[in-house]
Amino acid sequence: MSDAVDPRDKVMDWARAATWRSTTRGRVVFTNGVFDLLHPGHVDVLLGARRLGDALVVGLNSDASVRRLKGPARPIRAEAERAFVLAALSMVDVVVAFEQDTPLEIIRLLEPDVLVKGGDWPVERIVGAGGVLARGGQVVSIPFEHQRSTTDLVGRIRKS
Repeated sequence: MSDAVDPRDKVMDWARAATWRSTTRGRVVFTNGVFDLLHPGHVDVLLGARRLGDALVVGLNSDASVRRLKGPARPIRAEAERAFVLAALSMVDVVVAFEQDTPLEIIRLLEPDVLVKGGDWPVERIVGAGGVLARGGQVVSIPFEHQRSTTDLVGRIRKS
């Protein structure tokens, strides 16, 4: 019998994520992003983030948020698809979407012990860092082993 978790069970709304957080012991790590077309750089950050704690929550920009941040041609894949693929990864424990342009509100709600972004984000620019540090938590910028960007990938696909 497989002990694989159905990815749909890991995709949560804010209320369910808050309940999950209130009952979860150990170090909870939070990272966020668009995760439109998963690539090795995403895996670098997700795996590195999970190694910093006992559970990993991924905040996912909603479709409307992505359009505001990246323009009308993005996202390539709908929020539900992006959430499902992320949730299927073994290092991810929870996926929760947010409508805002930044994850500050969901970070405040979930109060992670560790806040993580990819190496292109200096710690002092990571949204929510102040609150996490004030609670005694840790903020980490994880270096990329694989220099990839979804924007570059989309550009290459559109040229072909």
